[in-house]
Amino acid sequence: MTSEIKEKDNFVLYIAIIAAIFITALLIVKSSENDKFAPIKAQAAEELRLMNIRVLN
Repeated sequence: MTSEIKEKDNFVLYIAIIAAIFITALLIVKSSENDKFAPIKAQAAEELRLMNIRVLN
């Protein structure tokens, strides 16, 4: 009976570790994508700002 409980605890631990690794990998990829597209987002924001000035003037 004790061995069954210990195996179940290890299974939950393995799932938790795999989930943590997967989430960390997703966050790293997401962060690199944000860094990669930062200049494009800045350019789009600048173009929007310039277009708003033209409409207001």
